[in-house]
Amino acid sequence: MMNVAFRLLLTFNATSLLVIIYLVQKGYTLGHFFPSNPLFGQLPNAVSYLLYFLVPVFLTRLSILLSSQLGKDAFKKGEVDSIEHANNSFLPSYLGYFFVALSIGSWEALCFVYGVLFIFTFLSQALYFNPLFLIFGYEFYNIRTKNGTAIFLISRQKYKKPDEIEISAAHRINNYTFIERG
Repeated sequence: MMNVAFRLLLTFNATSLLVIIYLVQKGYTLGHFFPSNPLFGQLPNAVSYLLYFLVPVFLTRLSILLSSQLGKDAFKKGEVDSIEHANNSFLPSYLGYFFVALSIGSWEALCFVYGVLFIFTFLSQALYFNPLFLIFGYEFYNIRTKNGTAIFLISRQKYKKPDEIEISAAHRINNYTFIERG
């Protein structure tokens, strides 16, 4: 159950920037959502937008903290056959969310597009690429083990060679995705 809740949180974190881009593009500030509160009506728009952005940043930090509750696996020295830095390979697809958000014209369309995107991201169970992890110093790696298993690793370590990888506790998000918290 913890794993499903954690994957839902990761999926929300990875897709929530689409909603934020939509809100900013449409000019929706906190004053729009809370018209009876005069404080929100007096804030500069940039404060609203910053607060919107801080929500997924905070939730990403929470997901990092909660990852300690997931099951653990280890990668012994010599188990990894190849490693590829994955930060840049996923960024172009993620930026596609931004362009989609800019073209959405209504709340109904936003809800539909976000719902479909959320479901596909959650059900894909392959990768949980969230560029907000970069803010916390995490890197993304595609690794292949000696037995041919392809794994997506989220880690603060700066790996360059397969023989450098020795992880005593990698927390399992799913069968293909791990986070190394150390």
